Amino acid sequence: MRFLHTSDWHLGRGLHRVSLLDAQAAFLDHLVTTAREERAEAVLVAGDIYDRAVPPLSAVELFDDALHRLAALGVPTVMISGNHDSPRRLGVGAGLIGRAGIHLRTDPAGCATPVVLADRHGDVAVYGLPYLEPALVRDEFAVPTAGHAAVLGAAMDRVRADLATRPAGTRSVVLAHAFVTGGTPSDSERDITVGGAAAVPAAVFAGVDYAALGHLHGCQSINDRVRYSGSPLAYSFSEAAHRKTMWLVDLGADGGVTAERIDCPVPRPLARVRGHLETLLSDPALAAHETAWVEATLTDPTRPEDPMARLAARFPHILSLAFEPDRPPTAPATYAQRLRGRADQEIAEDFVTHVRGGRTPDERERAALRAALDAARGQGA
Repeated sequence: MRFLHTSDWHLGRGLHRVSLLDAQAAFLDHLVTTAREERAEAVLVAGDIYDRAVPPLSAVELFDDALHRLAALGVPTVMISGNHDSPRRLGVGAGLIGRAGIHLRTDPAGCATPVVLADRHGDVAVYGLPYLEPALVRDEFAVPTAGHAAVLGAAMDRVRADLATRPAGTRSVVLAHAFVTGGTPSDSERDITVGGAAAVPAAVFAGVDYAALGHLHGCQSINDRVRYSGSPLAYSFSEAAHRKTMWLVDLGADGGVTAERIDCPVPRPLARVRGHLETLLSDPALAAHETAWVEATLTDPTRPEDPMARLAARFPHILSLAFEPDRPPTAPATYAQRLRGRADQEIAEDFVTHVRGGRTPDERERAALRAALDAARGQGA
């Protein structure tokens, strides 16, 4: 059986101040086209369909359109809710939608009830495990501790128990939304740590042929049978080096797995640049980033004047600016020791020198400090 594995669409999310709605629509076009051209027999979406529990109407319309197009193709689709989704809202009408071949799995109690698909080699049982928030599902799975490993392990025990009742040769796929040990996170995933432990071992998925994971935004393989598709778009600059893809997976008659990465459309590349402002403005090696969304980190010892506007003249799509000045080590004396015995004017000038990495105020700045101190004294009189 051939299927597409994707996840973490985060419909409705942007990148800093830029809307990604058009890019998300382009990805969904690409998904439907790929499913048709590659003759996918199923589409698996491993959670975080939306970016928040109550998504904007524009995101809901995108999702609705994608479902109609997949149903029209006749390609069965299995989706689970992720930690960003509202299971109740996403799962509304799941029974009716299922009749059109779109199977929404948002209820933890149904994790051992698979969608049974078939190809020329026989049945494939596809189990959808929605994101399992330990504190909320602990009673459902009767685990002694509310931890990710405990609840996911209990859910997988149910999956294996159901699989054991099915005809010999039945192949199996699990969709899950979790942080599996060995995965590499990025800055754009919401922390799911509970009790200091967020990760679960890959061994929890033992006994199934393929685990289609969501949550981490970088495409990666934990092993040949346990993979993250990653998000189809970059949602933070920590993903600047990511290659955004889906997995095209072939599940053989004997349960063997082969997988190929299918590239997703890139609306605009991301770039991180770092250095002194004048270097960033003049370095010819940075010309390739002039059309990218840019995150700039300035290392000038003192903050330059109007840096964002000056950078935007070269990098018109700059979105983020940070300061991490390169400064020589400061004297070990405490600030209180440096103030002792100094006049107010000297203290103010010393403070300006201190925060600017050693550059003393010029005459104009000294005059401004003097006037401010005189005004403060006048108000206190």
